[in-house]
Amino acid sequence: MTSSHAKKVKAKRHRLKRAHWRVRKTVEGTAERPRLSVYKSLHYVYAQVIDDASGKTLAQASSREADVTAGLSTSASSVDAAKAVGKAVADRALEQGIASVVFDRGGYIYQGFDLAMVDVAAREKGLKF
Repeated sequence: MTSSHAKKVKAKRHRLKRAHWRVRKTVEGTAERPRLSVYKSLHYVYAQVIDDASGKTLAQASSREADVTAGLSTSASSVDAAKAVGKAVADRALEQGIASVVFDRGGYIYQGFDLAMVDVAAREKGLKF
């Protein structure tokens, strides 16, 4: 990595972290309404349902799991994979008796992966936001 490239990457990560801090100031998961947190890397998409009061993860899914992305013809970081992760985390949350969640976009812009995963998949499965 060149010096200027490393600086750009560091600045981008810092901007994302600051945006996530701004979101987390207002979004908090409770036992009645846990937080649905989304993280996306270059290769995978992750989602967790978290109760912040007790500090426990109640349900999780990722595109690294073979059963979640089984049958996908695209990569594990695609919008189709995000939809599969959204459906899986919604199913697992509903099994735990969780019907309503608060969405934590993790500092990302609310479009693309997050929008597909939340609006199309999790809401379709019955999670309320």
